Amino acid sequence: MPVPAAPDFDHDADTTLDRAGYQVVFEDDFTGLALAGDRWVAHYLPHWSTPEHSAARYTLDAGVLTLRIDADQPPWLPEEELRVSNIQTGSFSGPVGSDRGTHRHRPGLTVRTAQPTRRLYTPSTGMVEARLRATADPTCMLAVWLVGFEETAPEQAGEICIAELYGHALGPGGSTVRMGIKAHHDPRLGEDMADIALGIDATDWHTYAAAWTPEETRFYVDDRQVRTLSQGLDYPLQLMIDLFEFPAGPVRDPAAYPKTGQVASVRGYQPTGPDHDRRAGNDREG
Repeated sequence: MPVPAAPDFDHDADTTLDRAGYQVVFEDDFTGLALAGDRWVAHYLPHWSTPEHSAARYTLDAGVLTLRIDADQPPWLPEEELRVSNIQTGSFSGPVGSDRGTHRHRPGLTVRTAQPTRRLYTPSTGMVEARLRATADPTCMLAVWLVGFEETAPEQAGEICIAELYGHALGPGGSTVRMGIKAHHDPRLGEDMADIALGIDATDWHTYAAAWTPEETRFYVDDRQVRTLSQGLDYPLQLMIDLFEFPAGPVRDPAAYPKTGQVASVRGYQPTGPDHDRRAGNDREG
């Protein structure tokens, strides 16, 4: 399945993504027969759930990863209706019954399936980009996030939301991309999310990126800078790419499935220049 090149925007140099000060330390073009186990955990926050509920549904074909929600897919938590297919670059949790684990994004989460600590790619600062094609299904969202790993301290829980692509907000007449920073349990961060209207059709291929230091976070779409925040994160983060299906009601029509979102490539960059914070880097398991 060929992946079209990104559109050539005519924009000023100071708003264009410059990769000259970075080196690639993590990448995947999804050309293998299976997901690489040294890069990805094919579950959504498996410590808060159980394996049969957290496992991703996906296919790989000619350099494209297709995340799927199938008609028979169980919800992420047995007591809920939310369904997710997600890949992530690490795992961490406390023991069963505890509240320690990566991405405590809602109250009341407790560990159901304890996880080994896997730091496949957990950068503290740098840049991440992902080439995505979303669906216009109004019940779905395709997203790419960096979330606090929380192994060292539970307050290291902030999130850089590189892109959330809600199906109802996408189309050939333009698309709205939700991006920004979520504080979660980090008292040093301020919640700052925004819906950015762009003249793109996000149901086609586009590249979404964020570059961050402890002081600043910059967001890009197709190498064009579209948002800058004067706050950043300086602790290990886990990369997550996922397809959500939000329940539209108790009845699910099998003819409406599978629901899909696609990923063509992912790259993580480490800063190399002297102007970057020296804590920049990439924590990986040896």
